Order: sequence, then structure tokens, then C-alpha cells
Amino acid sequence: MRATLREVGWSADLAVAPAGDPPAPAGDQVVVAIEACGVCHRDLIDRAGRFPFLRLPVTPGHEAVGRVTAVGPKVTDWQVGDRVATMHRDFCGLCPPCLVGETSLCQRAAAVLGLLIDGGYATWMVVPERALYRSADGLDAAQAAILHCTAGTAYRGLVRAGKLQAGMRVLVTGANGGVGAAAVQVATRLGATVVAQVRRAEHAAMVEALGAAVVVDDGAGFHKRLPGGAVDVALDCVGAPTFNATLRSLGIGGRMVAVGNVVEARAELNLGYMITRGLQVTGSSGATRRDMAELLALHAARPFEVPVHARLPLDAADRAQRMVHAGGLSGRIVLVTGDAAASAARDAGA
Repeated sequence: MRATLREVGWSADLAVAPAGDPPAPAGDQVVVAIEACGVCHRDLIDRAGRFPFLRLPVTPGHEAVGRVTAVGPKVTDWQVGDRVATMHRDFCGLCPPCLVGETSLCQRAAAVLGLLIDGGYATWMVVPERALYRSADGLDAAQAAILHCTAGTAYRGLVRAGKLQAGMRVLVTGANGGVGAAAVQVATRLGATVVAQVRRAEHAAMVEALGAAVVVDDGAGFHKRLPGGAVDVALDCVGAPTFNATLRSLGIGGRMVAVGNVVEARAELNLGYMITRGLQVTGSSGATRRDMAELLALHAARPFEVPVHARLPLDAADRAQRMVHAGGLSGRIVLVTGDAAASAARDAGA
């Protein structure tokens, strides 16, 4: 089965049809039998047509996990039977960022899953070998599928861009979402004190259970009532609705890392405020294979629990996106295939 986006917008359904047999992989291509694929808010941005380089028709999904079933003649990283998960895109390995290990900043990568090549809303996919990283064999399929885009994005944003260290205070906005919930756990495992901002008060108990020391609910002025005072690092998983309050939650010399942009509205930046307080504002996305190896080591020592709001069968892909669009979820929705799909279908109909 395969879900295909043929036109942008919400007037047409995300069509699901038989996928047929995968082609023989060429060059550096890898064929992966998919176990599960997460439904990310970026999938909604794709569907809305906010990326001008979107190629239609396309299969959405950049959060997939599965087993390698065939490899092309130029593949060196993988062999049949390996369990792999997707990154957002491939990397060239030759440009300046790649040569220093910053492959998520690759200047030449062209295979962006769900945008420029078919992604993981399917029973199989064909991707370049460098669009994959090694997944742990024992990790639950739903957790394994979403780990890169949630915990990987959080880890890279906090550690690489935010330079988070033990003893610091960190603010996480949108802490009830997939990336936010992962960020709460990453930060606490690294010895930080977490201040979590959530959209609704009913999400407070969930983020507290994940390790948040302080929880504040939605509101443009939440920075004015931040218990404990300013923070050292802020990971903004939301965008324009929380941007200003997040910036004003930072202490002098603080660092804000933007990883989310859930609305089309642009954020306004008070340059004078940023300059006089010596603040740093940067963007971050995805994670490298090195980041994921470090993250999996953290997971092995103390497993993450990236909340899964629901597991749905692949033929419910359109419904899953509309649920994410409606909001109010606690964690990710994950599409599952194989035996798990039958169970998910029963649960969805209950």
C-alpha cells in the first residue's frame, strides 16, 4: 500500500492504493520494507504547499523504520536484513559541512523524503543509502520510526546548537508534542532543569511525568510568570506563537534554538533587546548519524518514552493527518503496517 499526495491543500483526500512490487534498486539505492511511519507536523506543511520545491505526486513521510530487503550495486553501508530508520534527507559526504561531520547541513543533498522523493507512508520505499541510519533491533517500531525527528531533533538542538550542560535551566515550548516531549527527557538525562510550556493545562501531568520540573500553560506572556526566573537555553518547538515569550525567557547571554514552525505567521525580532542582552538565536533541524548514535546510547542507558497518541493502519493516513491538523494531541500519531496494522485498525474502530 502507498499513500499519495497528488495536489496540495485539504480539499482532496490523501489517496491510498496498492503499491505493487518494489523495483530493483539502482546505484546507491536501498529498498526498505516499512514497519511504521510517524505523522509529523511537517507533513502538514508539505500538504499545504508551503515548500515551493515540493514535487507532486509524492508519498509523504520522513519518519519511517523497517528492514533492508535489497541494495543497489554501489551500496556500502547496508546489507539485507539490517534494521534502518530514515533521516530527513541524504547527504553528499563531500561538501564542507559533511567533511566536518555536520551532514544535516549538507549543501548538495537532494533526496528530501516526502518532498523530493517518496517517503514512508507505504509498505516499502526506495531511498539513497545516506538517507538512513542504523536503528536498534529491540526498539518498538512506533518509537523507532519517530526517534530521529523527535528525540534526534531535540538532541541536536539542545546539545549542538544550545550547548546545554548539566546544571542549566532549559525552557521547552510545545512540550506536549513529539519533539517537545522528547526534549524534556533529553534535557533531564543531561542533568538540566526543565521548564515546560504546554498549550493546554491538561497536558501538564504528562510532561511532569517525563521529567519537567516546572510547567506553564499557553499564553503570549508566559515569560512574565516563569517560576524560578530566566533560563539558560530555550528550545522553541512552536514558532511565531511562542517566539517572543521564549526569547524574553532567556537570561543574559542565553541561547534560543528554533526547531518548530507550526503556523505560517512570521515572528518579529526585537534586535535591540537581543543585542543588549547578548542573546543568541539559531535554527536547527534533524540529526546526523553521529547524533543518533549518541542518542541511542542514552536510550540504552535509560530508555526514552516518546509519547504515541495513536497507532493507525496505513489506510488511515488521511485521517491521521487531519487529526494532527486539528491539534490537541499528546505525542505522535504513527502509521503501522503488517501484523501491527490489523491491531491498530481494531483499536481505531473501538
